[in-house]
Amino acid sequence: MSAPVGPGTERGCAMRTCYQSLVRFLQAEDGPTAVEYAVMLALIVVVCIASITALGTNANKVFNNVALNTSVGS
Repeated sequence: MSAPVGPGTERGCAMRTCYQSLVRFLQAEDGPTAVEYAVMLALIVVVCIASITALGTNANKVFNNVALNTSVGS
């Protein structure tokens, strides 16, 4: 036979505590603020990766041009 489930049982109290914690989390201002910071950080990372990739591509072209001019000039 299983244990009874209801408002007065241990499982009912655990569910009520979980529900109250969820309600407090949704009402708190810290949750949306953390999400906003995460989105800003993700955008900053994307911009950094794009700029480093572009800079690396340009630097590679310059070094290839210098190497080509050096080999032709020799």
